[in-house]
Amino acid sequence: MSMMREQAPRRRTPQRQGLGAPPVINPAGVVKRMLPRTLFGRSLLIITTPVILAQAIATFYFYDQHWERVTNNQAFGVAGEVAMVIEQLGRDQTPEDRDVTLDMVTRTTDLMVTFQPGERLPNWHRQHLFGILEHTLGRALDEKVGRPWTIDTHVAHEWYGINVQLPDGVLHVLSPERRLFSFTSWVFILWMAGSSLLLFTVAIMFMRNQIRPIRRLAIAAEAFGKGRDTPAFKPEGASEVRQAATAFLQMRERIQRQISQRTEMLAGVSHDLRTPLTRMRLQLAMLPDAQEVEELKADVAEMEGMIEAYLAFARGEGAEPATPTDVGALLADVVANARREGRLVELSLPDIAITVPLRANDFRRCVANLVGNAVRYAGRAWVTLQRQGGHLYVLIDDDGPGIPEEMREEVFRPFHRLDGSRNQATGGVGLGLGIARDIANRHGGDVLLEDSPKGGLRAAIRLPV
Repeated sequence: MSMMREQAPRRRTPQRQGLGAPPVINPAGVVKRMLPRTLFGRSLLIITTPVILAQAIATFYFYDQHWERVTNNQAFGVAGEVAMVIEQLGRDQTPEDRDVTLDMVTRTTDLMVTFQPGERLPNWHRQHLFGILEHTLGRALDEKVGRPWTIDTHVAHEWYGINVQLPDGVLHVLSPERRLFSFTSWVFILWMAGSSLLLFTVAIMFMRNQIRPIRRLAIAAEAFGKGRDTPAFKPEGASEVRQAATAFLQMRERIQRQISQRTEMLAGVSHDLRTPLTRMRLQLAMLPDAQEVEELKADVAEMEGMIEAYLAFARGEGAEPATPTDVGALLADVVANARREGRLVELSLPDIAITVPLRANDFRRCVANLVGNAVRYAGRAWVTLQRQGGHLYVLIDDDGPGIPEEMREEVFRPFHRLDGSRNQATGGVGLGLGIARDIANRHGGDVLLEDSPKGGLRAAIRLPV
């Protein structure tokens, strides 16, 4: 009990500090979340909102001015005719005169009038009226007739019954609906609705034609970011869209030209360095054996290895086209090559084959570099293929020493090696991870390093699909 008393104030503390108060709702944020996110939806909203507002205002004005006024005039007209009949019946002295009056009214007007002597209206003062038309007609009868009355809306189809209490009986009047209701209101509403649907259809067709070039530009930019060529893309659409498409094409040409120049420069430098190295190796072969000569030969061999890495890096910038590739089969080929070299590598693939556009040779080099690093610095490696959402993941796990988290980005720099976590005697010049990330970037993806559940390092290749 003492523990409960000590903990109770702690549970109330957040409320005293205001932590339990309801969150403040930002109206601007709520409206922003309700708006459409696509350009097509926003453009259509910009077009349709003024039309809807204009029609709403016109409809309100029509009902407030035209429909109500016309209905009021028609109701008062019928009420006036009923009042005239009642006044004329009051002047008639005999039942025969009343019959003549009723026949004349039925013959000369649209009203069907009968009189029932001695009848009384039941509960006339308790009648509840529904609808604007009934209220308007009731107001007209109060003003024109000034006697007890009831309105029967179910007497017949398209007919209204008006019953008026007279001193010696009840006057029954049947009025057609057209005498009380203006059907032009429905025509007006149907015309507005039909014209709105027609305008919306035209607007949707027009906006789709305008949005299509923007979508094609977005698809071309996304494909170029994934390393895929889009030769069929050309500027089209409005002048602003054509300007954006032209700027994209010029940017793509500049990037491709820069990549080509970089590749040619690296290949040229690497090729030019081979000639003096070859001469140095020949001259060292002619010298007598000595420790200094052996050290120079080792330096020359290391430089040749660096040049080979340069050339491999340059070849990675080639113009290999992206083709549909079975990723599982490609990984199985890489794992089989590693196993032939005596490496312990396990492969896990999904049940369904995954085919995506890839530069097969480049991607094989990317996976081979990562698998080679894993088996070089660890005893065993695991390769797993997964698909999550819109991305494809190739996971390479090992049980080696791993890489410290604060140094995982540095290993992607060219010729950068970690003495503490990577054995210098195992070979390599520090370009493997850089080449792997460069290839993944050209496919629109990336290579990420993280802790492996196997106890070592995990290299994850993430590609958009």
